[in-house]
Amino acid sequence: MSAESIGSQKPTVLVVEDDAAVAQTVITLLEAEGYPVREARSSEEALEHLDKADYPIVISDIYLDERTGLDILRRARALNPRCAVILITGHGTLETVMEATRAGAFEYIAKPFHVEQLAQAVQNAELAWKETAPSVAAGNDDPMPVLIGNSPAMVEVYKFISRVAETDATVLLEGETGTGKELVARMVHQSGSRREHRFVVVDCGALPATLLEAELFGVLRGAYTGADRDRTGLLESADGGTVFLDEIGEIDPAFQLRLLRFLQEREIRPLGSAASRKVDVRVVAASNRDLRKLVAEKNVAEKKFREDLWYRLQVTSLRLAPLRERSQDIPLLAEHFLELSSRRWARRVRLSEDVLKWAVGYGWPGNVRQLQNVLERLVIL
Repeated sequence: MSAESIGSQKPTVLVVEDDAAVAQTVITLLEAEGYPVREARSSEEALEHLDKADYPIVISDIYLDERTGLDILRRARALNPRCAVILITGHGTLETVMEATRAGAFEYIAKPFHVEQLAQAVQNAELAWKETAPSVAAGNDDPMPVLIGNSPAMVEVYKFISRVAETDATVLLEGETGTGKELVARMVHQSGSRREHRFVVVDCGALPATLLEAELFGVLRGAYTGADRDRTGLLESADGGTVFLDEIGEIDPAFQLRLLRFLQEREIRPLGSAASRKVDVRVVAASNRDLRKLVAEKNVAEKKFREDLWYRLQVTSLRLAPLRERSQDIPLLAEHFLELSSRRWARRVRLSEDVLKWAVGYGWPGNVRQLQNVLERLVIL
């Protein structure tokens, strides 16, 4: 089910705010601008909304109840990668801002805020949503992702995607942070027979084992204190589609056995349930660490990774090259990212030959993601 509006209509906005006065201010502003609005007054109510529909834009307070706006952010982005999440708070810290940015927040606004500031953030989010909108004829909610480059390393990536897309084999992607593992996973999904179903992202490194288990497998009402309603797990939400387990090397050793059993049986059992049920999902996993080394170092407690789980994950595997190993792709990437940022911010910027030469020779420790962020800042400033 989708909450997205079609054509010239405004996208639907989910407002998550436990302060009635702030919620009413935000809703009044949005409705005056013509946006359809849904409201959630608690984190559980917000998660219920997200499980039932895909929202193009979510506005959430950071501090709610037993969960935070960061939990809402991760859930919204996992279920709908196109969702733009705007976080607002009166008690923000630099650490919180950085965590929100890493988790994919579209905008971060401090209280008290000017309504013009929020209105501009929502307009930018709407523009980003429209730019990534797929053709109505495409029949699915995600636009076809784009990989850029013609280096030998990228040619191997294209060949790999072509080989594995039409299979249901588990895929393991390894490579440094920022090399495009999630993008490759999306292309595998969109190029295969599961393209009409969901692509669900799970950031395994962002949650402790207990929360990760609840997120993946779901929760029945009464399973623990605060579980006042049933909640569908991400694996069930991805039924028929693909689940992307990002940073799989960071999961707690205690949780690895449960994940291994799922990969073997393809069954889920929500927390608090005695019954299991089958789900039909393709699994693509990714790690910025060398899992082979983690397996070899299994006597070191903090680096332990089960060998049998590793074997299950690496049915088909690919190492993504860092940007410094495919620097010939940088001019094409720079052109692409500048065009995207120029459209978003309505400012045209071009790189001089000297700057482009420097970019090709630079090491880019943050890889493609760092290049994209630098170019967007260049356009903004």
